[in-house]
Amino acid sequence: MIGKKDGDDFNVGGNLNTIIGKGSSFEGTFTVNSTLRVDGKIKGNVTISDSLVIGKDGVIDGEVTVRNAIIGGKLSGKLTASGKVVLETNSVFNGELRTAKLAIDEGAIFEGNCAMGDSASASKGRENSKNSTRFFKKEESSKEVKVAE
Repeated sequence: MIGKKDGDDFNVGGNLNTIIGKGSSFEGTFTVNSTLRVDGKIKGNVTISDSLVIGKDGVIDGEVTVRNAIIGGKLSGKLTASGKVVLETNSVFNGELRTAKLAIDEGAIFEGNCAMGDSASASKGRENSKNSTRFFKKEESSKEVKVAE
């Protein structure tokens, strides 16, 4: 089908059971046994068994372990995803990303390191690998630049 996005990797339908709403904040270690939506702020370590959805006003600062993630807001720190990560338009990611699949929409900002492979666990221990790539957006020309290390 033309224009169809590959959404088979995500299961955010009926399993959304935890929401950090706009104006709410949480600090510490947070574990969710299904899907988490963040429209508020979280600072700390977050472990999610299924999917993470960060809304346009959502902010996470810390270490996140998840199967899949859709980021529409801001994430700073370390993200480890065994499945797929999507950085939506106007999202901001700063830090270290380990994932099997990555999609970056136009207008998203990615600044940091990315290691990709068949699964997040397969990419562990490859910090110094030649497959590590950094992406950042040059503000003056608004062109994305890829730098291979």
